[in-house]
Amino acid sequence: MRAFTYERAETPKAAAAAAAAQPEAKFIAGGTNLLDLMKLQIETPTHLIDVNPLKLDTIEPTAEGGLRIGALVRNTALAADERVRRDYGVLSRALLAGASGQLRNRATTAGNLLQRTRCPYFYDPAQPCNKRQPGTGCSALGGFTRQLGVIGVSDACIATHPSDMAVAMRVLDAQVETVKPDGLPRAIAIADLHRLPGDAPHLETTLEQGELITAVTLPKPVGGTQIYRKVRDRASYAFALVSVAAIVQRDGSGRVALGGVAPKPWRVEAAEAELSRGAKPMAAALLDGAKATKENSFKLPLVERTLGAVLAEARA
Repeated sequence: MRAFTYERAETPKAAAAAAAAQPEAKFIAGGTNLLDLMKLQIETPTHLIDVNPLKLDTIEPTAEGGLRIGALVRNTALAADERVRRDYGVLSRALLAGASGQLRNRATTAGNLLQRTRCPYFYDPAQPCNKRQPGTGCSALGGFTRQLGVIGVSDACIATHPSDMAVAMRVLDAQVETVKPDGLPRAIAIADLHRLPGDAPHLETTLEQGELITAVTLPKPVGGTQIYRKVRDRASYAFALVSVAAIVQRDGSGRVALGGVAPKPWRVEAAEAELSRGAKPMAAALLDGAKATKENSFKLPLVERTLGAVLAEARA
């Protein structure tokens, strides 16, 4: 791990301003992803800004009937919150499907949204990776791709986003609240937070330099049957091959978002008109334009089967 300086932020505005003033700075809260990357020298910040003192760790009702979740709320606390379990069950289930209990005790809401890909080539400094070092190439293309993306990918990167929580947030139409270095707040729809790789896969979000996530707001509950189903290689502490977050209403309408298949939580609102027709047309609409490799093409029928299991559970 390379040497770095450290400070404890006193206010969100001060934290954002400090990060903007030092381009090589990083915010640190739980550190469950950042510290691993620093030890491997994939992330090499020269300055760490500790945001834990900012008291962004509460869950509060909003005037609109939703919930405002502080950026520093730990995953364990969020999954166990009575209001989340009752009204946003898909989120609670997604959180419990992610990582281990020990990691959930440390991982934060904002950190979960911003965690970086688990592509093996990104984690290997000896391999070219456009996400790690722009312009060097993508070793995954022509390499081992079983875990990697089939939709929303590009010729520069086929990595997937690893978060389970973000997939549930996407199906719930969450809003991400931030503060910019000048102190002004901003609200970003969860659909607009993560970027597709295009020819610049190192740019993973639409956040500006120094911009700090302060909260995530959930809209008023929409009811319905809420399910999160995760297909993985082992029963615990594994990232999704395919995951489905679904909210199904009694009339057969609903919402669906996918994880494990794209560089961001994958939802196509126009495809949800197919939900009442069944898993096959819905999966076809969701994956229209997919570019699978020989090793990960199994994900395409796996999406359909997983979605079918979710719909069967919801209708039961």
